Amino acid sequence: MAKASRSGERAAYVCAECGWEAAKWVGRCGECQAWGSLTERGPAGLTPARPVSAPAIPIGQVPRDEARARTTGVPELDRVLGGGLVPGVVVLLAGEPGVGKSTLLLEVAAQVARVGATTLYVSGEESAAQVRLRADRCGGIHDRLFLAAETQLGALLGHVQEVRPDLLVVDSVQTISAEDVDGVPGGVTQVKEVTAALVRQAKARGISTLVVGHVTKDGSIAGPRVLEHLVDVVLQFEGERSSSLRMVRATKNRFGPVDEVGCFALTADGITAVSDPSGLFVSRHHHPVPGSCITVALEGRRPLPIEIQALVTSAADRPRRAQTGVDPGRAAMVLAVLEARARVRSSDSDVFVATVGGARLHEPAGDLAMALAVASATRGTIVPPQVVALGEIGLAGELRRVPDLRPRLMEAARLGFTVAVVPHHNDGGPGTSGPLEIPGLHVHGAPDLAAALQVVEQAGTSRAPRAPRTELPDF
Repeated sequence: MAKASRSGERAAYVCAECGWEAAKWVGRCGECQAWGSLTERGPAGLTPARPVSAPAIPIGQVPRDEARARTTGVPELDRVLGGGLVPGVVVLLAGEPGVGKSTLLLEVAAQVARVGATTLYVSGEESAAQVRLRADRCGGIHDRLFLAAETQLGALLGHVQEVRPDLLVVDSVQTISAEDVDGVPGGVTQVKEVTAALVRQAKARGISTLVVGHVTKDGSIAGPRVLEHLVDVVLQFEGERSSSLRMVRATKNRFGPVDEVGCFALTADGITAVSDPSGLFVSRHHHPVPGSCITVALEGRRPLPIEIQALVTSAADRPRRAQTGVDPGRAAMVLAVLEARARVRSSDSDVFVATVGGARLHEPAGDLAMALAVASATRGTIVPPQVVALGEIGLAGELRRVPDLRPRLMEAARLGFTVAVVPHHNDGGPGTSGPLEIPGLHVHGAPDLAAALQVVEQAGTSRAPRAPRTELPDF
């Protein structure tokens, strides 16, 4: 039974996840199906006004220095954060087990300590001796870096009051429990209370706080959705176990962009920043081989060249289709368009398509490079190594516009490519008109897939293309 208020009205129970209301308490939200998320809320209009903590002032008089970012000493992480850590910011770093979250944050803690700031690293998953061993291996020993192993929120706040750090690292929020709150560590109520306490502490003392969060088996952040709303920045730490490459991307950032990506390499000696990852996803061939083509993908705002390889062989029984690093649906569509619009037959053959270096190509801008690689493997021809291809393929075989084409082509020119095949009606970016001019790069616009195949054949006969540059009209 729901409790009755003094005014005779029934109190409402509200889901902390989605805001769903119920007249009485239930264990599971009827809207988002979250367990234990309903809390009691009294009738509206009974909250009295209280004295304010500070008077309201015009926004132009608010000092800027209090929100000025300070570098972490890790340039790739600063790139994602928008310049560094703002005093009082709370950052949630989530990722799969073993991806390197603790190693990265220990490196950040050591770098911040080296510039004279006091750092407190609180570990709830490892003992202090275990963290010390990793610090020895990574070179993270410093007198201003303090270490504590705690799982109780009260003890953690006691360490903060004693050390008075400029940077607090909590590894992880799912292992810390509040004594006066029901539930087990990692539960909805516990995670919400611990995170709220850390946010209050960070804002009151101006402490930059980095919090490690667990993920579920589908890759989403474990715990209540309100966890992401409480913090200022949410970072995803991604990487394949078979590769040393790691990427940090921001999905929420109150102080910077959400379309930046930081690249790292996880080694036996720790984690290091990769300032120029352009060569990680391109193989080195002594001689050009059929079935290979380069495209330029955007990871956040960073253009990365990615090599797509294809292998087409005769099928023994039933033709197989295998893809690695590309979307299976788009790969099947590209094969169908190749056969229907460009007369490149592969329906009776085994087709294997893969990216180099464990790269994941999610955007449709890589369709053209995939099609050229498959056509090259089918015909036994070679896509010239100086050619880069960008374009989305439609079901009619037409090439569609690619967003942010200019930075992609500028990166290709920087890496030494001399020929670019792009959609005919692609523009050079906002505010541009006329032909797309990239120094050192001959840009060819093709209206459809068949025309793109012809451009590549012409580029293979001579290193300097015979056809003049195609004008790319403004969007």
